[in-house]
Amino acid sequence: MRKIIGSLIVLAVIAAVVLWFLSAPGPLPQSAFDGLSDPDPERGRQVFLAGGCTSCHAAPDAEGEDKLILSGGLAIESDFGVFHAPNISSDPNAGIGGWSFADFANAMKAGVGARGEHLYPSFPYTSYTRMTMADLNDLFAYMQTLPASSEASLGHDLPFPFNIRRGLGLWKMLYLKDGPVVDLAGADEQVARGQYLVEGAGHCGECHTPRDMIGGLKRAAWLSGAPNPDGPGVIPNITPDGGVASWSAADIAYYLESGFTPDFDSVGGSMVAVQKNFAELPASDREAVAAYLKAIPGHPDGY
Repeated sequence: MRKIIGSLIVLAVIAAVVLWFLSAPGPLPQSAFDGLSDPDPERGRQVFLAGGCTSCHAAPDAEGEDKLILSGGLAIESDFGVFHAPNISSDPNAGIGGWSFADFANAMKAGVGARGEHLYPSFPYTSYTRMTMADLNDLFAYMQTLPASSEASLGHDLPFPFNIRRGLGLWKMLYLKDGPVVDLAGADEQVARGQYLVEGAGHCGECHTPRDMIGGLKRAAWLSGAPNPDGPGVIPNITPDGGVASWSAADIAYYLESGFTPDFDSVGGSMVAVQKNFAELPASDREAVAAYLKAIPGHPDGY
């Protein structure tokens, strides 16, 4: 019996050591940065709009130009605790003004912070990981032109064991995938652009897709709707079998431009900020998103 217990202890220690190494934060390889051109901040503004950065990182009561002060503070309630969006302004101390582009790219694509720590997926790096390095380079350059804020970031309010960041390494092994969510091999250029915007920069699936018990997106129910994280109600199913089934691609594109549905209803809730951002993108991007949403498989409501 002592030998059995001793063997079990040894196996447990070995398993713990293996899990410790497997769960270590994994930054991007240096080769990921090869071949980058000088960044274009103006193009970065378009990426900024598509990514909806102000929705979480502007002060919750900010309006107008103040929304470009990315001081953070938004409380994001979840089943795992309350996350607070951090200051990502150009301030070198309170924000990310002291970060290198490598720091920024690691956060966006690998979910690894500037101190080498795992970032919580309340920051949607599981979508942003599909963005190109060129887009990230332009985005970072644009963000460095925005106002600085010395507002200190609030800490997250998470119970045990969710306050142990190391466990996120194992979570990432399951959910941090940089390949496409939907197989649209052979799709035309417009649909491919829409896929990039929806699955990557626009991170639409983060709200429109249901999650499993440990917070991962249910890819088999992609964009089929989910409970509303901001309160009562649901985030709608936007697949061809959902509430927009009768909408044409032109209807979807017009909704993203104007905020009006084909029934002359208007956009509401957290989608208001998303629609306003998309209204500032080129018409071709809105049309690409619409083409993608008409091309993907339909799903029954996922909420």
